[in-house]
Amino acid sequence: MTEHPTSHDGRPTAAQPERSPAEPQGAVQRPAAPPSDASAARPTERHPATARPHPGGPSAAAGPEPEQQGRCESPVDHPQPGGEGPVPGPLPRQAGEGGSAPPAPARLTPLPADPPDSQALARLQRESDRLRFVGAATRRVARGIDLDEIVLGLCRATVPTFADVILVYLRDPLPVGDERPVEPVVLRLRRTDRLPDGRAVQPEGRHPEDGGGPLLSLSADPLPAAELTEVRPGGPLAEVLRGVRPVFGDSPAARAALPELLGAEHPIPDGSRAVLAPLRGRRRVIGAAVFLRRPDRSAFEADDLLVAAQLATHTALGVDKAVLYGREAYIADALQRAMLPDSLPQPTGVRLASRYLPAAESARVGGDWYDAIPLPGSRVALVVGDVMGHSVTSAAIMGQLRTTAQTLAQLDLPPQEVLHHLDEQAQRLGSDRMATCLYAVYDPVAHRIVVANAGHPPPVLLHMGGRAEVLRVPPGAPIGVGGVDFEAVELDAPAGTTLLLYTDGLVESRRRDVWTGIEQLRERLVATSELTGADHPPPLEALCDEVLDMLGPGDRDDDIALLAARFDGIEPSDVAYWYLEAHEQAPAKARRLARSALVRWGLEELTDSLELLVSEVVTNAVRYAERPISLRLLRTDVLRCEVGDDVPQLPRLRHAKPSDEGGRGLYLVNKVARRWGATRLSTGKVVWFELGGAAPRV
Repeated sequence: MTEHPTSHDGRPTAAQPERSPAEPQGAVQRPAAPPSDASAARPTERHPATARPHPGGPSAAAGPEPEQQGRCESPVDHPQPGGEGPVPGPLPRQAGEGGSAPPAPARLTPLPADPPDSQALARLQRESDRLRFVGAATRRVARGIDLDEIVLGLCRATVPTFADVILVYLRDPLPVGDERPVEPVVLRLRRTDRLPDGRAVQPEGRHPEDGGGPLLSLSADPLPAAELTEVRPGGPLAEVLRGVRPVFGDSPAARAALPELLGAEHPIPDGSRAVLAPLRGRRRVIGAAVFLRRPDRSAFEADDLLVAAQLATHTALGVDKAVLYGREAYIADALQRAMLPDSLPQPTGVRLASRYLPAAESARVGGDWYDAIPLPGSRVALVVGDVMGHSVTSAAIMGQLRTTAQTLAQLDLPPQEVLHHLDEQAQRLGSDRMATCLYAVYDPVAHRIVVANAGHPPPVLLHMGGRAEVLRVPPGAPIGVGGVDFEAVELDAPAGTTLLLYTDGLVESRRRDVWTGIEQLRERLVATSELTGADHPPPLEALCDEVLDMLGPGDRDDDIALLAARFDGIEPSDVAYWYLEAHEQAPAKARRLARSALVRWGLEELTDSLELLVSEVVTNAVRYAERPISLRLLRTDVLRCEVGDDVPQLPRLRHAKPSDEGGRGLYLVNKVARRWGATRLSTGKVVWFELGGAAPRV
């Protein structure tokens, strides 16, 4: 009786038909009798993925182990050559009456490989090329930061690999963030066939001088297209842009939308192939892209629509990113500019120039600042500071400290007192609000400068002979440490010398320490001075540019603030100074002294105006002062008059009533003088005014 094999659950299965030796290789071969020796029991050929040694080896006469009874030896099923289903592995025979062990299961031999299909391989190659192209193109688009970089990146990635021409239209203006877009929708063509300087766009590795016309054109001339297109609500173009997928140019929707986009007077050249893709950003349409191919090139396929969709999606997201980045950069730039002086003052006896460079274009805000503040007596305060960090918080702290320094300067406090109050202000802002600062006051009459330092790099003084000197100023502790006394030093500042105040970003980087950078700065100043000659100091603006040119690659690790001051001073012969007792004869004496000074300087044409204004200002000072008042005249490019007294209250300009006996003096000063003002001092105040038309100094 023939015994049938059983399945895993013990149910009988159909007997496998016996195969002849002529059957194809790889068919299941069933042995007629158990193996008699080790060679017969050894498997013949095994599949690489499933071949493994028999647990029992050649001497396993007792048959398979219990856990292997009633199941296939091979853990996987192999497909039939026809592809209709898996071929089950050989099943073990049941033990006969004699108790003989079942034969070892036969192993499957590998099926012969079918010859490759050339069309299938070509199709797979095209798909692989498309994937590589999309990956490279999207990476190029993602590298862009502003609109021009993103659009130009898309053009360089797609032309001529994917298309021969690409036209990119974006909304004008582009919506920012979650704000409501402006209606109606107006699309503006981004010039994608030319660079901003007019050169033709070239692919990687080519240059405009290599010859050839613009790559993004179907002919020798750029493809004409409408610059502005207004999308009509409910029109064909609006319907296409409302969708999320590109459409072929020969589709009914594109045939109706393309003339509206490009303009009726700018049709697509005959025979060209086109794909119109909407650009959708954050839940709204921001533009459209048109991909064109020459007539002699293969048409776009269905898979190319998927490629165009990917390119359009990444471009739209990149445009959204660029718009957001542009707004943030504008806000940061406006914040930084608002906290720095718009223009430097023009105090008497000193010329000023400045530079500010952020650490990087992606971080335009920082804590560096500079300032020049006019003080009473024709003096000027020069300030440079650096708040730690490169963030909006650092910039906000910098703005508060700069405002505090301006307020303290107007009180005419000594430099060390100014730093002391700045230190207290920084501690009130927070425990980690630290900054360095250098505060200097220049007196053009005395030709002296007083400097106090709070942990800042020392200034450099360039003399007339070309010698550059690093000033020995006590370094002090940074602002915000607290409990530290600041020390001020007074130094000579001869006429013609130049003082450079700077932040550590100019002299310190990862490639050099601060003292090495200071020495390089000093040597650069000496070399620049030698080029202009010992008797002619270098121009101030050119000197600032030369200083910044010392920065090499990798030296821009920090923000840079630079303030340069050229000390001209005021000669003693151009200064007239008197003390007057505070009594009723003081105005008459002041007029007489002022008139004599004008005669000595050859400025008699200013006599009437000067006598009138001096009389009014001195009269107001005598009315309230208890101590002698001071009168000083300074002759520079203008004539400046300063009257000081011991009364701290500042005068205010007001319109006197017809019945008022006083209040008209400052009104006359405001009408006649070129400029005027009043400044509070620690010992009182100074009222000053200027008259134009001073004669050149001899």
